[in-house]
Amino acid sequence: MRKSQEEQKKLGEIDICKIEIDLRCRDEMPRILLGLQHLYCTPEIREEVFKILEEMIPKGTDPDNGRPGMDLWKILVLGCVKLNCNWDYDKLHDIVNNHKTLRKMLGHGLVDADYIYAYQTIKDNISLFTPEILDRINQVVLKAGHRLITGKKNEKNELKGKCDSFVVETDVHYPTDINLLFDAIRKVISLISFLCIEVGISGWRQSNHNLKTIRMLFRKAQKLKRSTSKDEEKKVKREVEIKEAHHAYINVVESFLVRVSESISELYKIESSPECKIVIIERYVGHARRQIDHIRRRVIEGEIIPHEEKLFSIFEPHTEWISKGKAGVPQELGLSVCVLEDQHRFILHHRVMEKETDDKVAVPMVLDCKKKFPNLKSCSFDKGFYTPANKKKLKEILDLLILPKKGKLSQKDKEEEYSEEFIHERNKHSAVESAINGIENHGLDKCRDHGIDGFKRYVGLSVLARNIETLGNIIQKKKLKSLQRRERLRLKLCKAA
Repeated sequence: MRKSQEEQKKLGEIDICKIEIDLRCRDEMPRILLGLQHLYCTPEIREEVFKILEEMIPKGTDPDNGRPGMDLWKILVLGCVKLNCNWDYDKLHDIVNNHKTLRKMLGHGLVDADYIYAYQTIKDNISLFTPEILDRINQVVLKAGHRLITGKKNEKNELKGKCDSFVVETDVHYPTDINLLFDAIRKVISLISFLCIEVGISGWRQSNHNLKTIRMLFRKAQKLKRSTSKDEEKKVKREVEIKEAHHAYINVVESFLVRVSESISELYKIESSPECKIVIIERYVGHARRQIDHIRRRVIEGEIIPHEEKLFSIFEPHTEWISKGKAGVPQELGLSVCVLEDQHRFILHHRVMEKETDDKVAVPMVLDCKKKFPNLKSCSFDKGFYTPANKKKLKEILDLLILPKKGKLSQKDKEEEYSEEFIHERNKHSAVESAINGIENHGLDKCRDHGIDGFKRYVGLSVLARNIETLGNIIQKKKLKSLQRRERLRLKLCKAA
């Protein structure tokens, strides 16, 4: 049983529209709460948002029977606050149980003033969001923001976009062949030992000792550095030591993998064995065998491993090795995310780039954004998005395109790119870096959720939270200006009296 929000007010509960939020505070919390308050207190927006949130409820569920779940409004508030403030679940767990204004926004009154949210309850409920639902709520927020800026409900104001990409890091360690192999065999041994004990198969009683043995060999191979001496004899000696250490390491790991295969064969013969757990173990075995092959080819045989064969995390396999040539940042481990921002600092559209480069997403970004916002008339890009085909296609879609050409400019290109309008809009393009820096500081510096689905949900929720905060920032400025005006008038009347 799950509802958008409990209709019956509790004793002492303050209506969300009447919650007083500190307008002079410069922290992000008041802005996100003001944005959420605006969504709730505008009836047509609230109805639209609640209708979308109700799609999170599984079909066939009776809303009047069963164990009560967390209200959908509470899930939205907690998710947006977590991402916008760039908190982990531990921080959110503490704040939601102690922050008075946030608890009022969640609908707590005198009756349930001492209600405590459980850590796992918060985590499980925020994970119910899907990228599609978040994107649809984001469109509602964007329309509300544009309406607030223009002051008219049906005005089709012209939108000018700025598009750029950045890297959202995954929560992984720096990958090497030997530490990825250790990750894999560590998971294999721990999982197979627990499973064998569960079903009554012997042979893995010394699993902790086995892991210590493997770790010692891993550390020995890890600490050996290639010799920087000019003496060729010393260099050869160190190369031999490195090969011997790696060879000893992979030989021991292979011997354990043989034992694991034998145990898996026994597990399949037992009917009570959970097949799903065996499949997970086999997946980690596959990772271990791949890393052994890479170590043998690279260290012992001296082969260069092609980039497309490499995996950079066995726990987050979607992680990519991205080198953008930035000063002091030789590489980043994660996925690129492309964002399209309008002139009002709202993020109109975003795209998680899996195995894609900037030039591959330029046209899809604009086409997808035009479907949601037909009044997008212009868009600016940097040189990384340029290809002749992209420029031709985008000129057909947009009234004004700012896409600098790579390489030497022809006379026709010079006339276009040296024009006053092109230079003016190109100078404005750098403002998109402010939007990227904003969402990086408000949740998108590193993705803490697991898997590609978790990554996309994390990005979608961060973009939504950022847009709600931008909406709240507009409201805060308007209300603060009105408050200051009233204070000046009061002082003026006091002096006149």
